[in-house]
Amino acid sequence: MSDISSDDVRHLAQLSSLSLDDQEVEDLRVDLGNILAYIGELGALDTEGVAPTYQVTGLQNVMRDDTIQHDTADREALLALAPTSRDNQVEVPKVL
Repeated sequence: MSDISSDDVRHLAQLSSLSLDDQEVEDLRVDLGNILAYIGELGALDTEGVAPTYQVTGLQNVMRDDTIQHDTADREALLALAPTSRDNQVEVPKVL
């Protein structure tokens, strides 16, 4: 088992803003020791020749070129699409 002390668990609890009693500290000390022991076992595995698995679903980012697209619409035509406009601006209800 790993060398995790009760003080280490209390320090982690304080950093996490957790309030633990003595029994919870002891339980977590044992659990964290078991977790670290398991990670140590995983670190001992021979993974030579095993390709890393970064993506298993086959999804890819879909990107498009960042190009400027000029539109033929003018201000008056766009303002005409708005329900209400005033002073060459779209008028919207107040949101407070």
